Amino acid sequence: MTDDAVPDLRASDADRERVAAVLRDALAEGRLDMDEFEERLDATYKARTYRELEPITRDLPAPGVTAPAVSLSKAPEQGDTWADRVVPGSEGTSTWAVAVMSGFQRKGRWTAPRRFNCFTFMGGGQIDLREANFADREVVINAVAIMGGVDVIVPPGVEVVVRGFGLMGGFDHSEEGEPGDPGAPRVIVTGFAFWGGVGVQRKLARAEKQRLREERRREKLERKDRQGRQDRQEHGRELDASSSGRASLDHGGLGHGYGSFDSLHGRHGEEQREPRRDGDR
Repeated sequence: MTDDAVPDLRASDADRERVAAVLRDALAEGRLDMDEFEERLDATYKARTYRELEPITRDLPAPGVTAPAVSLSKAPEQGDTWADRVVPGSEGTSTWAVAVMSGFQRKGRWTAPRRFNCFTFMGGGQIDLREANFADREVVINAVAIMGGVDVIVPPGVEVVVRGFGLMGGFDHSEEGEPGDPGAPRVIVTGFAFWGGVGVQRKLARAEKQRLREERRREKLERKDRQGRQDRQEHGRELDASSSGRASLDHGGLGHGYGSFDSLHGRHGEEQREPRRDGDR
């Protein structure tokens, strides 16, 4: 349907709510991201005519209409369960790293070997296991830090054991003692630190952070949407009450006017009769 075919009639609150419901369904189904949803919802509540509402959902399935099936030949992505990520017997993507007055990183999708050895001298390294696969259920990270540092980042659910020794340096034991999830790997951090340190942090994966951020934004937008509907309903009730009050006032004023006219007419008649009685005398 073209824009010229859409009637240029005024849209009601009910029309805007129907469009908003289609947008909320599209957001839940992943057809719209949060930015698109917020932009279209704002345009929906600002729309005044059908011509302005029609383009907002033009590329979305109508309620009750099944979208055409799409066949994808792409292989499914790797799962994120521990059973998918712990693959005993597999080879590690990288087994060692050295940083001399420089740095190294192991992050993203990689396979942590059964034993990973690293050395830093006046430098630093980062071993990020949040999105990594594991070559065994127990992975050892052997870190030697001389006037440098190594940071080990593990995801929630992974058990951490720290066995390193520090001389004028140290190992971070703050993440020890938290039990691991069933099927999750165990990460043992060991080695030696001299005038340096080896730290251990527990952080959410970037994809999980993004998911939680989107959920918070969605909840905030839904609260804003509900508050907007409540405000419009309250405004409608106030308009109804105001209209009823004006109607009652007009009706009462008209009756009062008639009463005043009758009273004035009665007094005028009495004034006309008084001279006659004086004349009769």
